[in-house]
Amino acid sequence: MTVQLATLGDGLRVASDAMPELETAALGVWVNAGARNESSAQGGVSHLLEHMAFKGTGRRSARAIAEEVEAVGGQINAYTSREQTAYFIRVLKEDVELALDILADILQHSTFEAAELEREREVVIQEIGQVQDTPDDLIFDLLQETAFPDQPMGRSILGSIERVRAFERQALVGYMERHYQAPQMVLAASGRIDHEALVERVGELFRLPAGAAEARQPARYQGGERREERQLEQAHLALAFPGLAFDDEDFYAIQVLSTVLGGGMSSRLFQELREKRGLCYSVFSFASAYLDAGLFGVYAGTGEGELGELVPVLCDEIARVAEDVDESETARARAQHKAGIMMGLEAPMARCEHLGRQLLIYDRAIPTAELIAEIDAVDATALKRVAGRVLAGGPPALAAIGPISRLESYDAVRARFS
Repeated sequence: MTVQLATLGDGLRVASDAMPELETAALGVWVNAGARNESSAQGGVSHLLEHMAFKGTGRRSARAIAEEVEAVGGQINAYTSREQTAYFIRVLKEDVELALDILADILQHSTFEAAELEREREVVIQEIGQVQDTPDDLIFDLLQETAFPDQPMGRSILGSIERVRAFERQALVGYMERHYQAPQMVLAASGRIDHEALVERVGELFRLPAGAAEARQPARYQGGERREERQLEQAHLALAFPGLAFDDEDFYAIQVLSTVLGGGMSSRLFQELREKRGLCYSVFSFASAYLDAGLFGVYAGTGEGELGELVPVLCDEIARVAEDVDESETARARAQHKAGIMMGLEAPMARCEHLGRQLLIYDRAIPTAELIAEIDAVDATALKRVAGRVLAGGPPALAAIGPISRLESYDAVRARFS
């Protein structure tokens, strides 16, 4: 990575990662605000605002925004996470200025017209309904709510249907004024980019308010269970423990640990539950990190008849990884993790996102060589240590959907990790 960084007078950071061999460029704005910045009355406003940014400005209608981007073969999109919101465009190198102009327009001059807001509310409600009908998506919302109950970290990013229906224009405007401030935003670009020209043009197009970030409510892991009996073909199960924050000294170790446990076809969970026992089609582990917390867990989808056998084996594999990890599987997991990073960084959009997120999370761009060195430093001893930390960090969070009458009690699951 060949990162260059400039900070404008209002505090907006402009970063570029040049890939001069390409004919395209990816550009985006990352905002240091997401679902966990919302009050209970605002649940879902971050996500609705992200949708509404594309629905018209003082200069462009919603259709014009889409047509201008696609007329040059570009792609435009956005996403909302728990801690960040991102807006990004990929274009040919000669259309970088157009991409910047559109990003500046939608982030500073969106009109949030009543008719567009009414239509987009219905679109988001349809999105909420789609998640409700997709149990392998819904299970993670239920798990998050179980792990972090009654707090912003545990709420659905999409919000509730009732709340989305109630939002008026001022809710979006007020949220944007509080959180879309120059020091809390990063404009990142990768691909065929001239850094000096980029900084100059951003300085001309963006006039953002200054302001300090509002304090977020600290994440408080609690654990517990959430079960929903449904008439489905499969039972969906997610089981998690307190994970680690981005700045934890064991951050890289827990990522490698997740790969050992359930990160691929050679992982313990895949081999034991699917290949050896045939108990499921889908099983994997995850290590989600936040600024002050995390979740380390596993997901499995299985048949009603297999659920009773699967859960004890699943729990045994999680517990065993704290006692028994060898250097060969650690090396294999390190190689998978490093290859994933390097392959991802071959694409300009991935590099752009990598850069924007790092600047918001760490306040710096981490060189690739430093990332690889951190992963290479993880050994089997580190994996056993971090696994012990995770299992001792608090009671498990368990979420289950489907035909789950044969799922053993929460106390029985918890006792397996005593």
